[in-house]
Amino acid sequence: MTTNPTPLVPPTAAPAAGRPADAERPPLRILLTILELAALGVVGSAVLGILSAALGVGLGMLFVLGAGVFVLLGLVYALYGVAWFEVRRVGDLYAQDLTDLQWRPRTRPGFWGWVRNVARQSIDGRMWKVILNFVLAAVAGTIVLRLAWGAVWSGFTAFAPLTGRGEVEGPWGSLIATPWAPLVGILGVLASLAGIVGLALLHRTLSRSLVIPDRAAQLSEQVRTTSAQREGAVRAADLERTRIERDLHDGVQPRLVSVGMTLGLAQQKIDTDPVAAKALIDEAHTSTKAAITELRQLARGIHTSVLDDRGLDAALSALAGRSHIPVQLDVRIEPGVTGAGSGCRDAEAAVYFAIAESLTNAAKHSRASECRIVVRSRDGGLWARVEDNGMGGAQVQPGGGLDGITNRILAAGGTFRLDSPAGGPTSLEVMVPCAS
Repeated sequence: MTTNPTPLVPPTAAPAAGRPADAERPPLRILLTILELAALGVVGSAVLGILSAALGVGLGMLFVLGAGVFVLLGLVYALYGVAWFEVRRVGDLYAQDLTDLQWRPRTRPGFWGWVRNVARQSIDGRMWKVILNFVLAAVAGTIVLRLAWGAVWSGFTAFAPLTGRGEVEGPWGSLIATPWAPLVGILGVLASLAGIVGLALLHRTLSRSLVIPDRAAQLSEQVRTTSAQREGAVRAADLERTRIERDLHDGVQPRLVSVGMTLGLAQQKIDTDPVAAKALIDEAHTSTKAAITELRQLARGIHTSVLDDRGLDAALSALAGRSHIPVQLDVRIEPGVTGAGSGCRDAEAAVYFAIAESLTNAAKHSRASECRIVVRSRDGGLWARVEDNGMGGAQVQPGGGLDGITNRILAAGGTFRLDSPAGGPTSLEVMVPCAS
């Protein structure tokens, strides 16, 4: 079975320090907007033509052995790509650190799970708002090109008296007397330039409305995100406390009680039966070392020192070395993403404990013969995938290990996805952003 992922959209960040704000250098910003609109007038029109043709082909072939379905599914990917580009373009143009458009995570495995995932993406509201902004920008760009040509034509018209002709051709086949040509040409240039600037300002307004979230929406999203993180942190801490209490009560405490009773018996026999007393002391010594080992493992479950001393790669290598299941470890993290001062300490800890709990669950329940762990630095954070070839059927149970993973990842502001159909394999993916 597949659990619903627990997505947590990070709050839209404020403009980075030192980056020019949208309100700064307005002439340059307007000029860049005009240039981009002109480019979209050429490229955007072609893209819209291709997308429209794909839509027509998909609908036309919909009832021809269902082939049109695959064309429409491919169209969704194309629309997503255009929307992703548009978010990046508007963010760079107006110096806004916008959250990239995110593809909706899959909630079911298999072919029909993929189809359902694409269908859910096709009704994503944010994607369609961004597509609308792209369409309007392409239309505005086409008009900008026309106005630019009108400005050039008006400029030539203003110098018509130099040709010595009595009349010059005007718009829509009209004729303009040469003495009036300079005035008409100047007015045409001014009107064309005013129209171009007006379209640039209109594009800015529409982009702010359709692509750039308003301040109230940002604050609302930040409140929702913070509340979800706080609830996850509280739940994770409660589960961790319960686990520690259970481990102490079921493991270390009975062993220490046994050590105390054994030493008491040894004390009673030390005068009458020194050999038996020595054997009891040896037994107590062995039990004490075992209790120390259990306490060390318990402490490692709370905090692992190697993670701070040598980083995530070394900590995972040590974890894989202690695993009862053979582990293939593939860790590729960009230099500077982790380590002291990187802002990724919480992300490293969350990923480490998620992997550790996954290996523990696999060893206890999955009957797996091998496990593969992949860790990558991605989108300013850490992405990890744990997969085993076990029997599958893993579920998130309240108070269980997977529930602890979910809440720990949620508290760190990340996403969690479990895919475990009956019969296996089981895969778990987590994505945790690094603190800025």
